[in-house]
Amino acid sequence: MELRARGLWLLCAAAALTACARGDPASKSRSCGEVRQIYGAKGFSLSDVPQAEISGEHLRICPQGYTCCTSEMEENLANRSRAELETALLDSGRALQAMLATQLRGFDDHFQHLLNDSERALQDTFPGAFGELYTQSAKAFRDLYAELRLYYRGANLHLEETLAEFWARLLERLFPQLHPQLLLPDDYLDCLGKQAEALRPFGEAPRELRLRATRAFVAARSFVQGLGVASDVVRKVAQVPLGPECSRAVMKLVYCAHCLGVPGARPCPDYCRNVLKGCLANQADLDAEWRNLLDSMVLITDKFWGPSGAESIIGSVHLWLAEAINALQDNKDTLTAKVIQGCGSPKVNPQGPGSEEKRRRVKLALQEKLPTGTLEKLVSEAKTQLRDAQDFWISLPGTLCTEKMAMSTASDDRCWNGMAKGRYLPEVMGDGLANQINNPEVEVDITKPDMTIRQQIMQLKIMTNRLRSAYNGDDVDFQDASDDGSGSGSGGGCPDDVCSRRVNKKSSSSRTTLTHALPGLSEREGQKSSATSCPQPHMSLLLLLLTLVLSAARPRWR
Repeated sequence: MELRARGLWLLCAAAALTACARGDPASKSRSCGEVRQIYGAKGFSLSDVPQAEISGEHLRICPQGYTCCTSEMEENLANRSRAELETALLDSGRALQAMLATQLRGFDDHFQHLLNDSERALQDTFPGAFGELYTQSAKAFRDLYAELRLYYRGANLHLEETLAEFWARLLERLFPQLHPQLLLPDDYLDCLGKQAEALRPFGEAPRELRLRATRAFVAARSFVQGLGVASDVVRKVAQVPLGPECSRAVMKLVYCAHCLGVPGARPCPDYCRNVLKGCLANQADLDAEWRNLLDSMVLITDKFWGPSGAESIIGSVHLWLAEAINALQDNKDTLTAKVIQGCGSPKVNPQGPGSEEKRRRVKLALQEKLPTGTLEKLVSEAKTQLRDAQDFWISLPGTLCTEKMAMSTASDDRCWNGMAKGRYLPEVMGDGLANQINNPEVEVDITKPDMTIRQQIMQLKIMTNRLRSAYNGDDVDFQDASDDGSGSGSGGGCPDDVCSRRVNKKSSSSRTTLTHALPGLSEREGQKSSATSCPQPHMSLLLLLLTLVLSAARPRWR
């Protein structure tokens, strides 16, 4: 009798331990009502749910104890958990994209507003001040502003060459107006245009505008491009699908507690972090280049201020043009002598006026427009938000655990550790792919980095280098390395007539500038996209080959 009683006690103790592991003192025949409620709320058929717990030998992801989940339920919940995490990733990415898009629109509107105001001031004041010297050459001024806009928006234009061509074209138009009594055939004007730079007919204005405008426009353009590239990277990375090992780990994290009859147990904090650090290991590798990009963007805003800053120069282009025409009128006699010396004496036009018409020689002195404070406010907000976004990739696992995974507020005996209610003992892994070699929750092959994310890391590096060059006033050669040829972030943005003119002009040049169109801003320029740009080797192929070589060279731990 005593032996039989002792055996009965051992059986009862074993049953109690099993119930304790589930966090439920009830027997194994517990009703599956709570699981039915959760399963039905997810839109699945309640006919799949057993009335009471069944043996769990069929489970392939969750621990094989008594369970309320059939094989079909486990598969459905695994698919749902993966979809929910992917949705959470997209939502987090959209929030960051929305911030970057708002910043991009604000800065783009401001810079374009400055240029539009300058052109409006020119159109309002030049006709009265310069008369036919302006009105008969108005198209040249319109073309200049159009090309400045295209350059700012990332068109395949070399700004210094664009300005040099403008001055030569303007001289060919204005010189005959200064000498209506002379016959100036096309070959004579060609000679005049070729000597434009040496003649310096417009004084110091062309040189000063070239130096200041290049620095101002490249700073403004690269900053806005940086916002677009950052948003583009977030969008593409958020679309990277989760792997099968991640899907299994997320199912175990989110729904296995329900299947095992402990629906009230929330995931232990460190357990949740290890799962998501493993799932988002490749995304965390963006961190270093992401920080470099945002740091460079914050730094280049220093180039928006001062007499040579984007705020001053972009809105004052018309002032330099007015100074140039004033100088041309002042230097008319000296210029004429130099032209005759270089190109010969032109013939007198017998049908022209007997003597030179009296031309208007009013000097236009415009006052520089004071900053309104709009840019200062934009920069202040951008710096704060860009600094706040620096930790985005490495903080993503913790953020999702807190906001989306119903993580427990404390790591104690009451949280879900993947097997039962109880403390989670493994240490939290570091960030990035290489640190997941011993991740206890997600099996990660650290020798196989995600190619889409590696390409986006290269995009960040390229844009950072462009920003650093822009900080020094340099407009570097830049080819869009986007891995798709559609949408924003690819192409030029200049009309065929402009592109063809630039291609013809650059055929003899030693430098061709290949620029990155403003991502997210190409809709209005879509029909102007440069289909005539010279083909270049696709950067994505080069990146792919480089990554494969590096991957092959790495040791394989798994």
